Amino acid sequence: MHWWIGSLNASACSTTTTRPGGPAVSEHRPHVLLSVAVSLDGYIDDNLPERLRLSNAADFDRVDEERKAVDAILIGANTVRRDNPRLVIKSEERRAQRVAAGKPPCPIKVTITASGDLDPDSKFFGTAGVEKIVYTIDTAETTAKERLGDVATIVAVGETVTPKAVLEDLAARGVERIMVEGGGHIHTMFLTADLVDELQVVFAPIFVGQDSAPRFVHDGVFPQDFRNRMNLIETRAIGDCALLRYQPIR
Repeated sequence: MHWWIGSLNASACSTTTTRPGGPAVSEHRPHVLLSVAVSLDGYIDDNLPERLRLSNAADFDRVDEERKAVDAILIGANTVRRDNPRLVIKSEERRAQRVAAGKPPCPIKVTITASGDLDPDSKFFGTAGVEKIVYTIDTAETTAKERLGDVATIVAVGETVTPKAVLEDLAARGVERIMVEGGGHIHTMFLTADLVDELQVVFAPIFVGQDSAPRFVHDGVFPQDFRNRMNLIETRAIGDCALLRYQPIR
């Protein structure tokens, strides 16, 4: 059974402004769910060419259910390149439920790139009928539009791409709930900016043991440290994996 903390469900503001040549800006931001599967030693992948699937079938289905409840899913450009994910709701029944509720069959797909160097033939861009948004810096806007303008909406947000700017623009587009799925650089950006409302961590019963493999987060200053512990709101066994759900205390 899945349940949500209603008080955390921020909705997009109806009053917006627009930076000349840039994104729309909203006063409020979407509710942010950060979802990740990690090994027992804190890795989200290994160094082998094929993607490491940490979760089991039951957890993949749980994530599919979580995706059904959001308006957008965000991953970083490195994850687009490395994993080449489709990033869609796999269940036909869940897609139909969204349509019946007046929503598109799958959430908006969102990524962040400082270079615009993404392959327009990636599976991320290949799903018909699903909106794709690429956030980038001002100096990469032209490159991104030349490469991706036919398959995605390109939004330049200034000298750097910050989670705050991305969330403000998404709120102005009507996004009320967003699921952040990685990778490590994106996790670190949102967590260190204190812009995560719920954290779902699934631990897989394996060790990776490769120091250079991708980790859950990078080095950073995290608001939720030993002086400000997070609130554990659920634990659940999912086959041989364990789900922990946390809510930041603010």
